[in-house]
Amino acid sequence: MGLAMRETARKAKNEVRDCNPLGVRHFFTEEQFVRLEELMYPKRAEAGSYLFWEGEAAGKLYYLRSGKVKLRKSTAEGKDFTLSILQAGDMVWEPENGMTAAYSFSAEVLEPAELGVIQWRDLEILLYRHGDFAVKFMNWMAIVHRITDSKFRDLLLYGKPGALASTLIRLANSYGVAGEEGIRISLKLTNAELADFIGTSRESVNRMLNGLKEEGTIDIRKGRIHILNLQALRRICRCPACPACPKEVCRI
Repeated sequence: MGLAMRETARKAKNEVRDCNPLGVRHFFTEEQFVRLEELMYPKRAEAGSYLFWEGEAAGKLYYLRSGKVKLRKSTAEGKDFTLSILQAGDMVWEPENGMTAAYSFSAEVLEPAELGVIQWRDLEILLYRHGDFAVKFMNWMAIVHRITDSKFRDLLLYGKPGALASTLIRLANSYGVAGEEGIRISLKLTNAELADFIGTSRESVNRMLNGLKEEGTIDIRKGRIHILNLQALRRICRCPACPACPKEVCRI
């Protein structure tokens, strides 16, 4: 690889690092992440396509270099729940546990995406050979499980208002842009899409958002949510303060 190409690759890595400070590469040293990148082969995916469907055979990890991917879970009644919306720097994966080898959710591409695909069997060899990398990878897996646990906590313990408040805080941590008047969530979501995060109806979300607007907690401008009073949202869902729940965990 020539000098110009190496410089371009370095800039691209830094852009991913800067735009997503909670991305997977921040859990590894530069040398360790290079080992992971060496396992990747490139893949492009168009908006509206699926990386995989719920129930398909697992065995791959997908590192997002660009684009966004929505993780969706379906019920037997045909109801869809949104588990997460991942961005550049995140990893789409289903852990191998030696018993099941099928994806428990679907991965829908929301924006044209550039990905690095890793085979689980190649990752296992890397984990066997490099103990330092294995420890970092385990730490990252622990954070991913804490994210899932904390979402269920907020959904189950504090009702729909608490679940919505928690979702808005997580969106702010993942897609928020701080300004003089508060935090603008750059990701544009409809009320129906917000409802899919917390398992309720669009009408219920509409009523709760209107209540938050009347209280001065949020505002909606050109279809995007602006959080004006983050502390008020934290009180609704009894959000634990850092470091009990760091931003690495409190994300969408």
